[in-house]
Amino acid sequence: MQAAQNQLITRIGPGTACGELMRRYWQPVALLDEFDPALDPRMAQRPLKAVRLLGQELVLFRDETGRYGLLDRDCPHRGADLAYARHEGDGLRCPFHGWKFDATGRCLETPAEPSVNGVPSTLCQRVRQRSYPLQQVAGVLFAYLGPEDSPPPALPAFDAYTAPATHSFAFKGLWRCNWLQAFEVGMDPAHPSFLHRYLQDEDTDAERAYGRQFRAASLGEVDGQRWPMTRVMREFCSPEIQHAEVAPGLLRLTALRHINEQLTHVRVTHAAFPHTFVIPLSETLTITQLHVPVDDENTYWYSFFTSYAGPLDKATMRAQRLAHTTLPDYVPKNGRHNHWNFNPEEQRTRTFLGMGEEDINLHDQWAVESMGPIQDRTREHLGSSDQVIMAYRRLLLKAISTVQAGGTPPLVLGAAEAAALQGPHTIDCMAPAQGWLPFWQATAAARRAAAPWLAAAAGSEASAPHAP
Repeated sequence: MQAAQNQLITRIGPGTACGELMRRYWQPVALLDEFDPALDPRMAQRPLKAVRLLGQELVLFRDETGRYGLLDRDCPHRGADLAYARHEGDGLRCPFHGWKFDATGRCLETPAEPSVNGVPSTLCQRVRQRSYPLQQVAGVLFAYLGPEDSPPPALPAFDAYTAPATHSFAFKGLWRCNWLQAFEVGMDPAHPSFLHRYLQDEDTDAERAYGRQFRAASLGEVDGQRWPMTRVMREFCSPEIQHAEVAPGLLRLTALRHINEQLTHVRVTHAAFPHTFVIPLSETLTITQLHVPVDDENTYWYSFFTSYAGPLDKATMRAQRLAHTTLPDYVPKNGRHNHWNFNPEEQRTRTFLGMGEEDINLHDQWAVESMGPIQDRTREHLGSSDQVIMAYRRLLLKAISTVQAGGTPPLVLGAAEAAALQGPHTIDCMAPAQGWLPFWQATAAARRAAAPWLAAAAGSEASAPHAP
């Protein structure tokens, strides 16, 4: 890749080509948990926090009615920092001259302005702070930073966004790297056989053990035995990789590991434009993860866990993840500062990487942060196993050109289009070597149809859109 191309696809600040593309999509800006006083005691008295998104400095707050507001951080009077504003219930007041704004950015008061002949100043009626649309989805606040004169798109009706609160859980974490390298590690079908390789197998309930995605057993059997995913990934490390664009901007990624003449392991994931992947965690759980640019050199990943079986124990899931995270900014406790907790003895005897068995997020964190803040793609040498990476980069470059030409990029959807885009299916399963395609499709569809929160729609399944 040429240096100019790498610059084009990684820079996301205001006025950049990729930044203009990113601003056509809803972006997660905070977990609702971040306003929970039990997790951040400061929120009990002052539910306000500074946030950085797509290279912009913003302030996010909740007013006394429960309404959230997202405003530019610099006061429109003389640019003072509204992260230090007085939270007065119905809005924020700048301490510099007392100008006050509500959650929509409307100026409520400019108290330092004098009356003229007994007539109060009307300056506040002519001032508005830039505010950004927000919506609450599955425990996450999404923001739209796109042009004010264009309506925001609709989010696709992915299961992660439509499952009830009982069957969904959201968490996030900060990586010190560019958004694109963070996203590319997640949609890479080949890396789990190495980066997440365990040298021994053990029985672990992946729904309860944090971060041990590949400790779970794969669906199906080999010679009457249910293999743990650790063994599948370790012993069959060169998968046959296929990809297809099943809808504009939605790539289905299939990794086939041929076990023997009778059986093939099938792993199906999806990559959704601009920076979402959907992967299986276990037989009953799916992870939908977004890689949200904070700025050019920092990224928050947001993970949505969706259960197709029973309700989730969100308190336990949260506690497991907080053990590896520092609040209030969701910064990992391990990182470059301590060599990502690297242990050479562990690398020799227990894991391929040597950075712990409990938290595979740390494995991915090392991979993307060790590249540097922005990966220099002019130095890489891609192979055939990188076909998905190459396909996505072509899609990204095309989408940037589309926006530059005034067009609509992929997955910027109207309401009807978004409602039709359900699922998408994910699976880890043993399938017949002949007929693996209809087998995994039927298995994944059956799992989804059996979800209790989808049971109400079972009567209209024949006419409802199907997950890709």
